[in-house]
Formats: sequence, structure tokens, C-alpha cells
Amino acid sequence: MLESVGALTGSPWIYAVVALSVVLDVFLPVLPSGVLVITAATAAAASTSTTVTAAAGEATRHVPSLVILTLCAATASVLGDLVAYRLAWRGGDRLDRAIARSRRLTSAQERLGAALSRGGGALVVIARFAPAGRSVVSLGAGAAHRKVKEFLPWSAVAGVAWAVYSVGLGYFGGQWLGAGWLGTAVSVLALFLAGSLAAVVVRRPARPSAVAAAAAAAVAGAPAGT
Repeated sequence: MLESVGALTGSPWIYAVVALSVVLDVFLPVLPSGVLVITAATAAAASTSTTVTAAAGEATRHVPSLVILTLCAATASVLGDLVAYRLAWRGGDRLDRAIARSRRLTSAQERLGAALSRGGGALVVIARFAPAGRSVVSLGAGAAHRKVKEFLPWSAVAGVAWAVYSVGLGYFGGQWLGAGWLGTAVSVLALFLAGSLAAVVVRRPARPSAVAAAAAAAVAGAPAGT
């Protein structure tokens, strides 16, 4: 994979490949979009950390822009979220039945709805790092017919956070450990560790707020008929 991405970094096509991979990742979570972003950023770090001198008769190699790479990844992330959200919104009874059969999707849908209704969408941002979390959240928000103004801002924050984190991992990994397999492997491992931690947070049952707990206790202790 390093050789393939290394060849792509010599062309502006790397941006299109990254964007397409990130968009499709919401429907096919097995796609290694994060690995691709990290590898491209690692290659860019290697190109910027040394003076790229063309040999006699050889064309100068294209050096990817980290800013453009980050913008492509973030924009594609939000676009993919919106496509999945709209498809789930129009999914109809068949999609509703499919979600009802999935305990994971049902739980995520309930937690997401509660979070968005309170005006806090941190769950959307955290789920962006979890394996398949982006798919679950986007489909759950659409199937629950959450308002786009509740979902879109948090999707944008999640996309930017994920893109900056992934590109940063690749860049600093390439700067500190080199553009070989070691730098890329350490950066990818850091991405997977963040994903594992996010998955634990997303799957953890929601705890009632202190206000809700106090209200429940007051109701439970109130005399009957009050």
C-alpha cells in the first residue's frame, strides 16, 4: 500500500482518491480511508522534511499540500455523512425494520436523539473515530428524522477533527520516524487506539443526568396521590 500511495502522491489525483475513499467509507466502513489519509500525509512529510532535488533529466515530484489534504478529507467526511443521512431519512419502512432488528443501531439512535435534543452532539464527534461509528450515527440521525440543523454542525466538527487528527498523525509520524513502514505503522496504530477508545465511549450506556436522577428520586419518595 505504501508503494501505491507513494505513486499517487506524485500526482494531484491523490486528493480525489482520498475524497472518494472518505465519502464511500460511510457506506463501506471496511475501506481504509484513515490509513490512506495517514499514508498520504506521511509521504508529504517526507517530501517536505528533505530538499527534493530532481536528478538530471527527471521531473520534480509533486508534493501534496497538507492543507488541501485536510480540507479534502474533512469536506468528504461531511458530504458522506449527509448522503447517508438523507438516504436514511427517505429509507421508509424497510430501513426502519432493519434498524429495529439491530440492537446497536437502535441504541445509537436513542442516544443520538437524546444528545441532539439537548443541544449537545459530542456523541457525533466521538463516534466519528469509532469503527463504523460514523455510519451508525449518520444512518441513525436520518432514520430518526432529526433536523439537519441539529446534525450538520456536529458532523462538520467531527469531520474537521478527524481530518486534522489523521493528517497530523501522518505528518508528525513522518517527521519523527521517517516515511518508511515504521512511521506509517505507528501513526495508524495511534488512529486505531483512538478508535477503540471512542468505541468504548459510544457503547457505554448513557447515564441519567444529575437533575433527572434527583427528579426521579423526588418522585419515588413522594407520597401517593400527590
